[in-house]
Amino acid sequence: MGDGTSTTTQTTETNAYAAFIPEIWSQKLNYLLSKECVMLQCVNRNWEGEIKNQGDKVKIITPADVTISTLGSTITYSELEPTSQELVIDQKKFFAFKINDVAKVQANADIMEAHLKNAKKAIEEVQDSYLLSLHTNVETANTVGSDSAAVTLDKTTIYSKFVELAKCLKNSNAVTAGTRPWVVINPTIESYLLQSSEFIGAHNVADETLRNGAIGRIAGMDVLVSTNLTDVSGKYYVLAGTNDAITFASQLAKIESLRDKDSFSDLVRGLYLYGAKVVQPKALAKMVVTAPTNS
Repeated sequence: MGDGTSTTTQTTETNAYAAFIPEIWSQKLNYLLSKECVMLQCVNRNWEGEIKNQGDKVKIITPADVTISTLGSTITYSELEPTSQELVIDQKKFFAFKINDVAKVQANADIMEAHLKNAKKAIEEVQDSYLLSLHTNVETANTVGSDSAAVTLDKTTIYSKFVELAKCLKNSNAVTAGTRPWVVINPTIESYLLQSSEFIGAHNVADETLRNGAIGRIAGMDVLVSTNLTDVSGKYYVLAGTNDAITFASQLAKIESLRDKDSFSDLVRGLYLYGAKVVQPKALAKMVVTAPTNS
């Protein structure tokens, strides 16, 4: 009887813990991270290769411009020299937590999914903030407002300012036929935008499909909302551009579990690596907006 009881207990624990097998976590979390994240809708992943360690580099080759000349008596050939850039995978984030043996017995697939979604949300928050911080790469000619003279938005001025922002991208030749620019705002700016008669809500956009999560379109740009566009010294840096501007690469490098020697628990930890590079600065624009003060 003692042997039979021992066998039953072991089988129960093994089956309950099966939902937390690291390989299953890794596959599902990788899938979740490829969906919905706001800024991942605004970048390209053309140069994403196999990333195994922090510090890995992705080599990016940008083709050279071609010169057009008037035909004369001779034809001269210019030597094209593509430029090479390196995207360094220098962002290293991890999560780590314990699964108590008591909780383990009660574990099920629904709990696993809930933990995965929480891990996904946490990763996306730091990832979004990182990508939005690339506004520092925007050229002065593509900037509406400035740190010393930030733009004040309200429902009557918001459309004209977004038109000005879109014009920056057009003047820098970032927007061509078939290119759909984007702009990322936060809920505060969204509240002004929704009061603008010129804003086209997602339900009224019939000619093209919007990006995932886009709430509509303004001045020809798909509008996405991120709570990670936060107040920086009393200002918001609203970022706009095309997907040609930023190259992004990431990898959920590892998820593993091990036994905690100091408690009746298993330890679960995961390592996520990523990096980004502004490969075409002219394809980015920004608007420096005064953050409203609470009175």
